[in-house]
Amino acid sequence: ARPAARFVETVRGFDADVRVAKAPDGQPVKATSLTGVVALSARFGDALLVSASGSQAREVLDALRALADEGFGDGVTTEPPPPPPSRGARPRTPTMTTLPAAPDGVLAGVAASAGIACGEAHHLHGAFAPPADRLADDHEAERLRDAIAAVRIAIERDRDTVSKRAGQAEAAIFDAHLMLLDDEALLDPANHAIESGATAERAYYDAATEVAGRYRALEEPLLQERAADVLDVGRRVVQALTAEHDDAGPDREGIVLAGELTPADAAGLDPTRVTGIATAHGTATAHAAILARALGLPAVVGLGEQLLAIENGTTVLLDGDEGTLQVDPPADVLREASERRERAVRRRAVARERAHEPGLTKDGTRIEVFANLGSVADAARAVEVGAEGVGLLRTEFLFLDRSELPGEEEQAETLREIARTLDGRPLIVRTLDAGADKPLPALPMPPETNPFLGVRGIRLTLERRDVLSTQLRAILRVAAEHPVKMMLPMVASLSEIQAVHTALAEARSDTGIDAPLELGIMVEVPAAALTARLLSEHVDFFSLGTNDLTQYTLAAERGDERLAPLLTGPQPAVLRLVEATVAGAATRGRWVGVCGELAGDPPSALLLVGLGVTELSMAPALVPEVKAALRGVELADAQAAARQALEADGAVAARALGSALL
Repeated sequence: ARPAARFVETVRGFDADVRVAKAPDGQPVKATSLTGVVALSARFGDALLVSASGSQAREVLDALRALADEGFGDGVTTEPPPPPPSRGARPRTPTMTTLPAAPDGVLAGVAASAGIACGEAHHLHGAFAPPADRLADDHEAERLRDAIAAVRIAIERDRDTVSKRAGQAEAAIFDAHLMLLDDEALLDPANHAIESGATAERAYYDAATEVAGRYRALEEPLLQERAADVLDVGRRVVQALTAEHDDAGPDREGIVLAGELTPADAAGLDPTRVTGIATAHGTATAHAAILARALGLPAVVGLGEQLLAIENGTTVLLDGDEGTLQVDPPADVLREASERRERAVRRRAVARERAHEPGLTKDGTRIEVFANLGSVADAARAVEVGAEGVGLLRTEFLFLDRSELPGEEEQAETLREIARTLDGRPLIVRTLDAGADKPLPALPMPPETNPFLGVRGIRLTLERRDVLSTQLRAILRVAAEHPVKMMLPMVASLSEIQAVHTALAEARSDTGIDAPLELGIMVEVPAAALTARLLSEHVDFFSLGTNDLTQYTLAAERGDERLAPLLTGPQPAVLRLVEATVAGAATRGRWVGVCGELAGDPPSALLLVGLGVTELSMAPALVPEVKAALRGVELADAQAAARQALEADGAVAARALGSALL
């Protein structure tokens, strides 16, 4: 859908009537309609016929020709993309995480954010239902225009809110929603229906449901999913017309229930009233989970369709540690849960008070507790919550939402700003981690059959030496002034490390900077863990990216909610790879850290420390509680639990061993 959006955005910038069709005899559609252009289902190699009339007809055709030459913003390739998966390849329900309701009313899902919450269930919104019938008046067209204008303001506000909370990448979906507000595929049938006597709300409801149906009928699964965006926009416009608005959450403390939590939903949540989040679908990396962790709210995802049958006002008990939701729990269970929650509240308060103390186990073993950053703004937050440094700076934010690659000086100045904010604390900069699974407009790549196993991470930057060299020079300039280290993503072989050493020597020669710069690697593929002894002769440290390491070890795609049980928690197979990495690193005295999700989960973090990990890096908000967990455990006890976890029959059993230490 992204190339189509760029096509439409380009056309809308000119005073011209533009039509586009698939050659040789496709039906022309208005080129200003995102839905119309997407519905062409044009694939690689298809020819498009574009016609234009009006005062800027020639200019718009020239602009579209240039856009096509650039690959519509996704790069030019001579290789066709992989065929779309079959329509039934990834059904949304039922999922592996949806279990039948047990006799005690418990639904099982995926633990996405730790903690426990009890309260009244509050559905964020129900199905997009037809509006109530009423007689139309002479002002329906004006009412529709006013409603769309109001929704536009609301969407722009939501975009700003989510951008501040979760970053620009998460907020980008709102740009597509704004484009849908101007889409003729929605506006034209709605206005025609109004002219025929329909109310504005009924006209727009019918248009939105019809367009959503067209998206669902497309062959591409990713385009099918855009139906949800159409219905989200449709719901907002209809609600603006009827003054029937979804609450942003309960009017008193309660737990939000939803099929999935969209970015728009996330923007409206009031953290002072919402005590937990439960969704029928999604994974631990979905919008709901990310937001919940950022706000410190317990969350369980992937609970299944049964969740949506729970009535508003029903008392529910949400357990973000175990991944369950219990309906109408008995009094004794509620009492126990209330006591657990009160203990957790007190524990978090103490953790925040002591957040700036060093990371130490009960017997005085030093464990560095660092933060993962993805922007300049994150640095101040990390310092505020007690992070002792940055264990992972994702440099992708420097490359997002731009058509040209960032230059050496721009990158260096941004890194300096972060380093200055850290005020002498260590900063580990990861080189660009991009690929066909997360493409960048300024770095076009051909599509790949399986981008998770393709040219990504260090493989990509070794192909694009210009990108790597620029980044190395920028990092060297900052390392001459601040305590900076560098690490490489997706390393699988010694030859990749050797190639970077060569490139780094060239960068030193180019800049004349000979400042010390420790070089480490991300351990994200089993090959790196299993050859850590060999690799340790050529690197200064290792940092385990447990998210990808779990994905590759269990052969389970992170975005597939059916596989969520395989991707959640400390899998024993992954813990064995952690153990192998630590053992290999120790032969040369190298330290090992973890910068994946497991590092920020206190029970899992204790198991990692027991395996010999000496640095933990996580989302800033998680730093205080991980430090608190470390203070309460003897290293010997963590080691004993870790040895047992290696023999556990799954992630749940392994994590329980860590929980027993708390």
